[in-house]
Amino acid sequence: MKNKYMNPYIAGTLLGLVLLMAMFLSGRGLGASGGLKYCVVSIVGAVDRQHTDNSVYYGKYFEDGNKPLKNWLTVELLGLLIGGFISGAISKRLKLQVEKSPDISVTRRLVFAFLGGVFFVYGAQLARGCTSGAALSGMAVLSLAGFVTMMAIFGSAYVFAWFFRKNWI
Repeated sequence: MKNKYMNPYIAGTLLGLVLLMAMFLSGRGLGASGGLKYCVVSIVGAVDRQHTDNSVYYGKYFEDGNKPLKNWLTVELLGLLIGGFISGAISKRLKLQVEKSPDISVTRRLVFAFLGGVFFVYGAQLARGCTSGAALSGMAVLSLAGFVTMMAIFGSAYVFAWFFRKNWI
């Protein structure tokens, strides 16, 4: 028997409580795309430290002996991965598989998933926040930008879903 997913209303309430606890305990909201940025900056610094020291963009992350991997967003990202692993293990869904439509290949699904991730992270950097950072945390503090961001994310997802639906239905 396949395990059911959590009730979305309960999951949403729990997400709200996690956001509340994050704000209460750390004084910050949630955000994931920034953690990925700090990881990439660390890799660039490890590969070519001279470049990062001479770069206006990368240099600011290493000023005063700072280490990008010690940023709170990278810790949050690590917690996200560990939490996802634990959740998958508890619900007995911990297995390597590709969820896809029967009408497309695994390669096509993985290519589109990768491209979607790249575009989303790039857009999150342009917008100065991802769904969790700009939208959820922004809405939690009643920021107009948070509400506009959430409407833009859902609106664009609705429009693009029509064009790309054959990749998953």
